Amino acid sequence: MIFRRAVAGDSETVSRLLAQVLEVHVKIRPDVFVPGSIKYKPEDFAAMFADDNAPVYVAEEDGEVLGYAFCRIRVRESGGHMIPGRSLFIDDLCVDEKSRGRGVGEAIFAFVRDEARRLGCSDITLMVWEGNDPAVSFYRKMGMTPRETVMEYKL
Repeated sequence: MIFRRAVAGDSETVSRLLAQVLEVHVKIRPDVFVPGSIKYKPEDFAAMFADDNAPVYVAEEDGEVLGYAFCRIRVRESGGHMIPGRSLFIDDLCVDEKSRGRGVGEAIFAFVRDEARRLGCSDITLMVWEGNDPAVSFYRKMGMTPRETVMEYKL
């Protein structure tokens, strides 16, 4: 398995994987997510894939993309109430349904962890929707722990 930055030729596969992720979220929160949609517009992929502050990585094997990680570098500036630093935020991570259970997710996470170190980040953060128990379990297995909790009051 190789890891690389996403390129325009990955757009179709990335769109399909984004749809897989969206359907997981639709099942958990049908009051929030629109069935049949995706998080990002394919016409925006070329610019997104070229953004060094928001790298998109893919895992590829035998010419086939097995999964991706949309990331974003977040910088905490000095002079505020928090210690300055860099954090790598995983905006979205997906392994193709047909490749799950083969260690692809663990490999993507390990690659992203190494990239975060290379980029001078002090940590990796992400958000998981309540009810997405498989994702929570996966991220805990990767060594992640809760940092903060976002709560809601439904009206």
